[in-house]
Amino acid sequence: MKETLERIVPEAADQRHIAGDDTLQLHLSRYEFASQFARGKVLDIACGVGYGSALLAALPEVREVTGVDLAEEALELARERYARPNIRFVQGDCMTYTGEAVNTIVSLETVEHLPEPEKFIRRIAEQLSPGGVLIASVPVTPSMDFNPYHLHDFTPGRFEALMRSAGLEVVDRLLQIQAYRPVAALRRKEARMADARRSLSAFYLGHPSKFFLRAWSVLRDGFANKYLTLACRKV
Repeated sequence: MKETLERIVPEAADQRHIAGDDTLQLHLSRYEFASQFARGKVLDIACGVGYGSALLAALPEVREVTGVDLAEEALELARERYARPNIRFVQGDCMTYTGEAVNTIVSLETVEHLPEPEKFIRRIAEQLSPGGVLIASVPVTPSMDFNPYHLHDFTPGRFEALMRSAGLEVVDRLLQIQAYRPVAALRRKEARMADARRSLSAFYLGHPSKFFLRAWSVLRDGFANKYLTLACRKV
């Protein structure tokens, strides 16, 4: 299974040489952050190929993990390589999946893809037991211009407000910074960059505000992407 902009596969041969830090390590660090809060029954929404679900399932505080993803191909790989007695992988749409109440929900790099992020956060918050914790992450520098699968650009303030609107209290934060080389990214030297947006100029002509958002981001942060992971307790 090949890596794409939307799918990290640990065993992929691609060396991920564009980013200053390994993209996989950033993802694993988010799961390690989530592991501080994982207890009892855990739901991993948009689990991909399952390496994060396996990390959570190995924790002594975790009784069982349900990994949910829309892509059956990813789940087949998850079942093959990351099977454990206390993990089950289920095919499902994150906007409609409903299971039993759980103590912890993890959903990393999901919200920015959804047409209705508010509805999604409310739905999964309803599946948390009282006092349960949701751990979720988004890019908080512009991403819609380069990634055609992203439907929203978030700021830290907007992301936190989204959580509060669903009755969740932010209890911890993880901010990650990943440098990138713009020329290498535009040349798509990494295999996983093949599905990046083809014409940035056409996108900016249709969305001029996104051009100014990108320019401001570069002036403020340089050539770096930022990602924010929030741990939020149900109150």
